Amino acid sequence: MDRRMIKQVLEEVIDEMLDKGIYWPEFSAQLEKLYIINALGKTNGSVYKAAELMGIHRNTLSKRIQEYGIDKSKLRRKAR
Repeated sequence: MDRRMIKQVLEEVIDEMLDKGIYWPEFSAQLEKLYIINALGKTNGSVYKAAELMGIHRNTLSKRIQEYGIDKSKLRRKAR
């Protein structure tokens, strides 16, 4: 998906959230949580690698993981 398409999808989601009366704090928290979960999934649960992928410090990411109650163990791929 290219950047223009991503922007269009985000604009549609934002419009829907505004129409449904979802306020910024709830929207931004959910967006951040999903972003973290996906980054951890892509890095097999590695906080260091996920933080690097996201462009933030690992301590910041660790704090957010704790705040959102994200279980990293559920994001690790099972060995085959």
